Amino acid sequence: MTTDSRLILVGQVGGGFGVRGEVRVTAFTADPLALTAYGPLLRADGSVGLTLTSARPDKNGVVGRAKEIATKEQADALRGLKLHVPRDRFPEPEEDEFYLADLIGLQARDGDDAAIGVVKAVQNFGADDMLEIAPAAGGPTWYLPFTRDAVPDIRLAEGWLRVLRPVEVGEREPD
Repeated sequence: MTTDSRLILVGQVGGGFGVRGEVRVTAFTADPLALTAYGPLLRADGSVGLTLTSARPDKNGVVGRAKEIATKEQADALRGLKLHVPRDRFPEPEEDEFYLADLIGLQARDGDDAAIGVVKAVQNFGADDMLEIAPAAGGPTWYLPFTRDAVPDIRLAEGWLRVLRPVEVGEREPD
């Protein structure tokens, strides 16, 4: 089995909680308490950011103790720190399921099966997930809503997905 060291964003430090060195962490996971099961939570560069030793649910995530934090000031100093977990620490998804991070690097193919780019990132600007596509011919990246209509076919094991770009304003749909 190969290891996958891509880092997945799972939370962000909100700062100190109370006066005894607890830290508030906003969780980007379905189960906020899962943050305690992943082991050390990493910084974007792969170094250890926080190791939660205990946690309890909070409105946006968890409040807990971390090995690296002893005071409220230390917790406040980490406010805004993004916390990541290597992809290989997540359980394998069920059949016909995947993690959004698994889409990164897939070849984007059009309706005629021509390679038109590569998925560079999956972004969420507050509404829905968007695929950021780096064009095969070079130039600026472009975004595509990650919907069944826009991405009707995902072949993870084969390394590609089908993308159907919306018709641009002023363009006509083919007859």
